[in-house]
Amino acid sequence: MGERVKIEIMDTTLRDGEQTSGVSFVPHEKLMIARLLLEDLKVDRVEVASARVSEGEKEAVRMICEWAALQNHLHKVEVLGFVDGKSSVDWIRDAGCRVLNLLCKGSLRHCTQQLKKTPEEHINDIKDTVYYAHSHGIQVNVYLEDWSNGMKNSPEYVFQLMDALQTTPIQRYMLPDTLGILNPLQVIEYMRKMKKRYPKKHFDFHAHNDYDLAVSNVLAAVLSGVKGLHTTINGLGERAGNAPLSSVQAILKDHFNAITNIDESRLNEVSRVVESYSSIMIPANKPIIGENVFTQVAGVHADGDNKNNLYCNDLLPERFGRKREYALGKNSGKANIRKNLEDLGLKLDDESMRKVTERIIQLGDKKELVTQEDLPYIVSDVLKHDVEDDKVKLKSYIVNLAYGLKPMATVKVEIHGKEYEVNSSGDGQYDAFVRALRKIYKETLGRKFPMLTNYAVTIPPGGRTDAFVQTTISWSFENKEFRTRGLDADQTEAAIKATMKMLNIIEKEYENVD
Repeated sequence: MGERVKIEIMDTTLRDGEQTSGVSFVPHEKLMIARLLLEDLKVDRVEVASARVSEGEKEAVRMICEWAALQNHLHKVEVLGFVDGKSSVDWIRDAGCRVLNLLCKGSLRHCTQQLKKTPEEHINDIKDTVYYAHSHGIQVNVYLEDWSNGMKNSPEYVFQLMDALQTTPIQRYMLPDTLGILNPLQVIEYMRKMKKRYPKKHFDFHAHNDYDLAVSNVLAAVLSGVKGLHTTINGLGERAGNAPLSSVQAILKDHFNAITNIDESRLNEVSRVVESYSSIMIPANKPIIGENVFTQVAGVHADGDNKNNLYCNDLLPERFGRKREYALGKNSGKANIRKNLEDLGLKLDDESMRKVTERIIQLGDKKELVTQEDLPYIVSDVLKHDVEDDKVKLKSYIVNLAYGLKPMATVKVEIHGKEYEVNSSGDGQYDAFVRALRKIYKETLGRKFPMLTNYAVTIPPGGRTDAFVQTTISWSFENKEFRTRGLDADQTEAAIKATMKMLNIIEKEYENVD
């Protein structure tokens, strides 16, 4: 593609992303996300808020700016402000920020119908705000809001605005497809007109995903010579969202050989943090960051991977801090099962493999989810002998729930042949159970105990009155994240099964260390 182009990334998760319905970040969450964006992902700029929203928002901006100043990142922190005389500028200055993203009207309709002003009046108001900000040491970028409709229906207005502003100290001109109406061909046409008329200006493109074209439009903008792109983590944003950073980064690198500062190995981790803070779940099939996108389901794919990676592309999971997995279900076949067994260090003869495959297919037909962690137990059940010698065994337990009292648990476990029995209370029956185990590990054995990071309960689709409950628990242990699942008719019992699987996993970790 010739000379490699350098693309600047501005992430607006904390501003436009927070405009997702139902999303609201508290100040410490905003600070944490800003730190992850700037230091872990290494985005070039972050837009963290809109001016004049609330005192809470101002406090969040102040916290971010205080931290950013200490880390020499203050010039990378930006706040959206309005053409409102001195108000937005003063708000941003008082919060400690030094970059204003000024929201101007990029279409004639917005100018005359929303503002009720002539283009000349709006231009004069913009200039007044720009020069006032500049006089107080605040750098100004401008959004041409509704620029896409402006170029479609009133290009003469867009050019009038640009002609008048190009002599001002504006650093960047940010061109949003505010309503997500453009297709890639239109982006190329309009962006090239802007570049031809104003070749020395720095243009950003800001996409929205209303027609599911945000990523495509971003790439069209790059083809047209844009210097900056706006993204959000997980594609959060107004209505259908913005262009997701993960997808944009992958395509920029693999299809355009473009240069960014993004550390893509941290994309998955940061996406999970934002998922947790926003409570907007990432679709399992979302490219790059979805739970299942590096999972091969068909057995023929696993077979092909065994034969010189025939079903792999440039999106290697290791790039994004992930690993390839092979699903276990009715479509998996022997190759998938063999891959998972190899990861566990287990080998089976052909006849045993056939029996295990049949059992997994049966479970798949019942819509039950089989994981690698489940596999040793299935093998043991099918072959009627202990393929995996559990080091931790649950001997007995009682959990009590009484009105007006905290739930209590009495637990007896066997660890490496030695029995331990403890009592504990908790905020729930399962919590009491886990607290009892934690006592054994931390107080009696002097060992670390994994941190529970997520807990989800589901009923398999097509569930009946006797359907199993599937409990999926995410754990963090020794800087590693992993999940275990339990399947039972009782939710607490399912969670306990998942927890015992976890304990046997970490025992292996201790054995490896020893």
